[in-house]
Amino acid sequence: MSNRLFQGVIHQMRDAVGKTIGVIDETGTVISCSELGKIGEVLSAVTSDIFSEHEIVCYDGYCFRSFGSAMRAEYAVFIEGTDELSKKYVDICCVALSNIKQFYDEKYDRSNFIKNVIMDNILPGDIFLKARELHFNNEVSRAVLLVRIADNNDVSVFDVIQNLFPDKNKDFVINVNDTDIALIKEVRDDIDTSDLEKLARSISDALTTEIYAQPQVGIGTTVTELKDLARSFKEAQVALEVGKVFDTEKVIVSYDNLGIARLIYQLPTTLCEMFLREIFKRDSIESLDTETLFTIQRFFENSLNVSETSRKLFVHRNTLVYRLEKIKKITGLDLREFDDAIVFKVALMVKKYLDAKPVKY
Repeated sequence: MSNRLFQGVIHQMRDAVGKTIGVIDETGTVISCSELGKIGEVLSAVTSDIFSEHEIVCYDGYCFRSFGSAMRAEYAVFIEGTDELSKKYVDICCVALSNIKQFYDEKYDRSNFIKNVIMDNILPGDIFLKARELHFNNEVSRAVLLVRIADNNDVSVFDVIQNLFPDKNKDFVINVNDTDIALIKEVRDDIDTSDLEKLARSISDALTTEIYAQPQVGIGTTVTELKDLARSFKEAQVALEVGKVFDTEKVIVSYDNLGIARLIYQLPTTLCEMFLREIFKRDSIESLDTETLFTIQRFFENSLNVSETSRKLFVHRNTLVYRLEKIKKITGLDLREFDDAIVFKVALMVKKYLDAKPVKY
């Protein structure tokens, strides 16, 4: 429990009642007080009486009353004076501080619960029970956005994201590790990928503007049940890893838009190596020089259009045809043929995947 949380309330109550007010823990140590000099003092002589009773206890000129969870009292509030008015004041303070503690604990438990859900650290059968206990709405849509900052994930990153989504009853910002922060966002049922990408872009822009960070954001699919948040979280992780391999310039990567890259990412490396050996029987893909690979890339970008590609490359049409013939001679694949172009495109992606050695989730 945060002593600072108690301290803030106590100072406000001190102004209202004009008496010394404080809180002790189970050891009798004063952890918060309107008179700062008393913090740290130990009142062990009366501790056993205070925490064994559920009523007001008067001692040495103060009224005490314990409070805490339903299971046991963990703290006691005290107020200067032993008259009837002081007893009423201590009752009021006890109710206020007890409610604040309950709210704080529930908030912490909800965040911790969500973290356990996305990390798959809780049994599916327990998710429903815990959600009901914490008053979670299980009938809303949610999506996981994973923000990764490799070189600048200090507390300010978390604070920026938290400030963007201040409703802590609906949206949860979770520190996953040294580089990743997960946002579990409650969304409308009909939200689409483009809307989530706009949301991710706003997070990226805020981090870039406020703390000069260079984030990447992975977006999982929208789910309608709490137990499926773990899947959305893994999808966001996969989106970042696949993007790192196949779309290094992309800042926002959505799992829904990974296309064939997602399929390749899920293949065993042995199968990928076998595929490359079968495709490039005549010679290895490494035999293609940088200029040739650049030409191939532009040819694909221009939808296999020879004239348009030659124009974009500032070369004569016959020069491009000569290069394509050279590629056919080396690899046995004619990129002007749609089927051969597909095979070659996939082969290039498989090669890039093998070279990257991505982390699997």
